[in-house]
Amino acid sequence: MLPLEGVRILTVEQYGAGPFGSMWLADQGAEVIKIEPPAKDGEGGGDYARVLGPYWFDNGESQWFHAYNRNKKSLTLDLKSEQGQEVLHDLVGASDALLSNLRGDVPEALGLTYKHLKAANPKIVCAHLSAYGRDGPRASWPGFDYLMQAEAGWFSLTGEPDQPPTRFGLSVVDQMTGVALGYAALCGIIRARASGEGGDIDVSLFDVALSNLGYPAIWYLNAGHVQERLARSAHPHLTPCQLYKTADGWIYLMCNKEKFWPVLAAALGHPEWADDPRFKTFKERFEARPLIQDMLDETLSAKTTAEWLIDFAGTVPASPILDVGEAMENPFVKDEGRLQDIELEGHGTYRYLRPPVQAATPAPANPAPKLGEHTDDVLAGLGYDEVKLAALRKAKVI
Repeated sequence: MLPLEGVRILTVEQYGAGPFGSMWLADQGAEVIKIEPPAKDGEGGGDYARVLGPYWFDNGESQWFHAYNRNKKSLTLDLKSEQGQEVLHDLVGASDALLSNLRGDVPEALGLTYKHLKAANPKIVCAHLSAYGRDGPRASWPGFDYLMQAEAGWFSLTGEPDQPPTRFGLSVVDQMTGVALGYAALCGIIRARASGEGGDIDVSLFDVALSNLGYPAIWYLNAGHVQERLARSAHPHLTPCQLYKTADGWIYLMCNKEKFWPVLAAALGHPEWADDPRFKTFKERFEARPLIQDMLDETLSAKTTAEWLIDFAGTVPASPILDVGEAMENPFVKDEGRLQDIELEGHGTYRYLRPPVQAATPAPANPAPKLGEHTDDVLAGLGYDEVKLAALRKAKVI
């Protein structure tokens, strides 16, 4: 049995942040029902990500969309219509939570808040993900990942010191905020099951980006220190912790505990470095960082990165520098079951990354749903008969 079996989650989500978080819930057995607008008046309907390229499976479906929506169900519903709201309330009556991923002022307009839904289910948890929050001067502002990185200071911490401000390489704010949304929903569900009362709970892209500044924020707020970018992706203080040159490229060493310095020194054939007073503690090594960089560059350049990784394995924290393709072909990824297969109608098999949370029962492996694929089955489970379904379809409500 998966950890979240028996939990039903409704989502009104789009693009990446919300779908990433709800996918984590679906991977752990929650029934995640993705509510999407039906095709109407010549428009295709559905999550905008369904038409995002540039790569498509043989059946014409977006690879981007599949990356964020496995193991979910899709139900089409016009939330802007009176009948659509009636259907939503029926769904809410049989669900634990409703997750939204919308501009801050939209949940209220669409009736997705606890105020609107508590009559249908007093225990419903309404978890909202927005750019800047549902209240305040930016509630109606659109916002996206890279904007948050820029305003929260991330661009000033990423890349080399002499380069233009640089974003993080992935949409990590989206994905972290999506996970925070899932966390928030589960917190709300636990409270609702204990108290009998649901409620609203909020996360925003901006707040997650800001909170992840972590210790650089504490350093500024309490010591006035403004952390800047450091050459070779070095740690702000711990040494050695940065990129170093090898015979064929680079290696990243991360000796973030005192015990690793003598281990590294011995592995490099220089055990005397461990007792050298210039390098005795992190404080001395930080002050000697340029010298240590030159010493390690010279010593590590005697072998290839692969050779050093064999020497260091399990003793010195070290990593190769891989591109995305090399990361996917890494034996530690391929040989340890971290790549898995999904069967997709009209395409065949496609590969994806195994969910990172591993329960005793393996996560299911279902492809992202087709638009409205589960509408009839889900509504039939609520007692809707063929006549009622046909009427809703004729009215373009589903």
